[in-house]
Amino acid sequence: MRIIAGKAGGRRLKSPDTTGTRPATDRVREAVFSSIGSWVDDAVVADLYAGSGSFGLEALSRGASSAVFVESGRKALQALRHNVEMVGLGGSVIEGTVEGYLKRANHRFHLVFMDPPWSKPIEQMEAELAGLDRLLLPNGEVVISRRHHDLVPRPPKTWRVAADKRYGDTRIIRYEKVEDDDHGIVPGEL
Repeated sequence: MRIIAGKAGGRRLKSPDTTGTRPATDRVREAVFSSIGSWVDDAVVADLYAGSGSFGLEALSRGASSAVFVESGRKALQALRHNVEMVGLGGSVIEGTVEGYLKRANHRFHLVFMDPPWSKPIEQMEAELAGLDRLLLPNGEVVISRRHHDLVPRPPKTWRVAADKRYGDTRIIRYEKVEDDDHGIVPGEL
């Protein structure tokens, strides 16, 4: 696994030595960042369920102004801290659960990546999206990774589905927080 492009392009990232963590493949991250484009420039980013930190570090490499990484797994935290230090582009590592972080966080984000364990119940993900709503700036985006056949979590009412694509076993859903009455499609099964 490596950073694909930008200031740190080509740098190899350490993967957590655990069966509970499933790092996003280079192919999936490349597709996600191609769809986001230059919008990541100067963005304030959160990488929730960060694992190795590959999404947030890719964003920093491509010009994001800052990133917060939230992770609770001990082995994943070791790899994450190593990667943040090795890449050298900054970023704050928060040890704890996503649910706990969302309750106490007080700054806002342009772009949020959520790559939870695929076994995470959809109801918990929907509760986390609701908690994330107050932290997401207008026109901000949330990118979620799921198994290709899993249900898609319903977003808050002021969000719309900007994209829903499959890459092998992975399904990537991009939500956008909108300010008008066009809330997009209601997610469901494909």
